[in-house]
Amino acid sequence: MNKRLMAAGLASLLGLGSSLALAKVSSEQAARLGGEELTPIGAERAGNADGSIPPWEGGITELPAGYTEGERLVNPFAEDEVLFTITADNVEQYADKLSPGQVALFRRYPDTYQMPVYPSRRSANLPDSEYELIKEWATKTDLVAGGNGLVDFRASIPFPIPESGVEVIWNHITRYRTPQGVKRRYIQAPVQANGAFAPVLFEEEAIFANRFPGNPYPNRLFVFLQRILAPARLEGDVLLVHENLNQVKEPRSAWVYNAGQRRVRLAPSIAYDGPGVASDGLRTADDLDLFNGAPDRYDWELVGKKEIYIPYNAYALRRGDLKYTDIIKPGHMDPQYLRYELHRVWVVEATLKEDARHIYARRTFYVDEDTWQIAVVDHYDGRGELWRVKEGHKVQHYQVQVPWIAAESLHDLISGRYVVIGLDNEESGYQYDFGYVGDFDDFTPAALRRAGRR
Repeated sequence: MNKRLMAAGLASLLGLGSSLALAKVSSEQAARLGGEELTPIGAERAGNADGSIPPWEGGITELPAGYTEGERLVNPFAEDEVLFTITADNVEQYADKLSPGQVALFRRYPDTYQMPVYPSRRSANLPDSEYELIKEWATKTDLVAGGNGLVDFRASIPFPIPESGVEVIWNHITRYRTPQGVKRRYIQAPVQANGAFAPVLFEEEAIFANRFPGNPYPNRLFVFLQRILAPARLEGDVLLVHENLNQVKEPRSAWVYNAGQRRVRLAPSIAYDGPGVASDGLRTADDLDLFNGAPDRYDWELVGKKEIYIPYNAYALRRGDLKYTDIIKPGHMDPQYLRYELHRVWVVEATLKEDARHIYARRTFYVDEDTWQIAVVDHYDGRGELWRVKEGHKVQHYQVQVPWIAAESLHDLISGRYVVIGLDNEESGYQYDFGYVGDFDDFTPAALRRAGRR
């Protein structure tokens, strides 16, 4: 039996929780990374049996024709044609390769919702220097007891060969997004059932503190500042978050600056199922980025791997010639701008602990093996009924070798409302600065007042 599974069984018998001792791997296991079997971040290198998923061959290694540095991304797969389209009429034919939440969207919107399926392109990659870190630190990083934190963490993917659900989730939380810091601008649009929406424009800055020379916060994963730039009624409000590696030792800290009141206050609700900022109640604090924050309120089961259709290579959602009204329609985004591909995902089942509180009693996560980004989440209410489904539309920022989400959408299957996060089509130019190097002095409660716009 695998030694890590034996350790899990022993921990369970001792009542210590299955995540104890399920962390760092042996040097023999780490040696598999980047070999014939596994990619440098732990995905299966080979394609699937029928060739519908190709082998990973390094991702996008050359800049596509027409790309100009500092401008919007060019779609490197613009010549791909739709293989087939899943509709309400044929969804049962493909249901075994969809999540229950995805199937529910066809039933909720039978006349308009479609899923165009394209050839699968394993476009993701990271810098070689990051691959080296992942391989080195795979033998060093551990989980704290209960899985609610990391120790001896340095690389972006702490558990490239996971054997527990919480390890997979930590891979998503800490996945590679920048060498040190990033700054970006985007909208969030809560959409009513009739398609009406009022976009909220955000500007965000983040420093991944654990990777920063001279980091003054040894336990920080990142420090994060979010400003609202529009509409006028919200302009100037600022959110500050300090996210920690070991949340047993030190839980998340958050503060808000209210421009109208001109005061800074602690914001303990910016966690778990607290309402998401400016989301009209359509999302929780911990489902931004499909999941963020402490995993301590759930039991995490690693179900295994599965092939499903997930949003991928969503370059059409980044087009500068589109208006938000072109994309955002009643019920869902316009399918003509979406792209789905068949990929392998890790399936993780999160069940709310008996003594914990959360509006989601169960969540099923589908995590892309090539990026460790969560691609799809099915959310269930306290009665066990499917309530909400969320998707992350992945794109590769090939000029800096960063996989990220072009847009995330969360659909309330009961009310018919949804929220879209991440679009930037009407903002000028390229809205990501991966070379951002901030000053930690700007990420303190005392600095919030200066960050306010009015």
